Amino acid sequence: VLSLLAVICEEIVEDCIKCGGLYFFEFTSCSAFLLSLLILCVYCTDVYETFREDKVQRVNFWAMLAIGGCFLLASIVLAVTSSGSTVEKAACVFGFLASVAFLAEIITEYFHGQKQNVSGRSANPGNTHGATENQPLNKQS
Repeated sequence: VLSLLAVICEEIVEDCIKCGGLYFFEFTSCSAFLLSLLILCVYCTDVYETFREDKVQRVNFWAMLAIGGCFLLASIVLAVTSSGSTVEKAACVFGFLASVAFLAEIITEYFHGQKQNVSGRSANPGNTHGATENQPLNKQS
């Protein structure tokens, strides 16, 4: 939502002195919004179950890391090159807030993955047998 608000604010900017930073921010914020929407669609459809939860979460982690880093860089570039208009300042604020939100998502995913790794381990991982391995071959009824 914050990346969408950043896109809207940056689209309202009528004229700029140094437009390179604004164009970079425009590309980054629009890409961040669309990639976030794509990831949300993956979580809400059967694709999530098709690709398995661990692969989707790994892709989500790396995508959020890349998006958050690029968004932070674009927000810094916009803050440095902006002409000081109110709309550019608002876009910059939403850019920084979106960067923080993406980075918070990364931290959440990291700790969630660590929690799953710890809880997924058994007490004796080297000598575990499945239920079918413990059954006799010639089971008599």
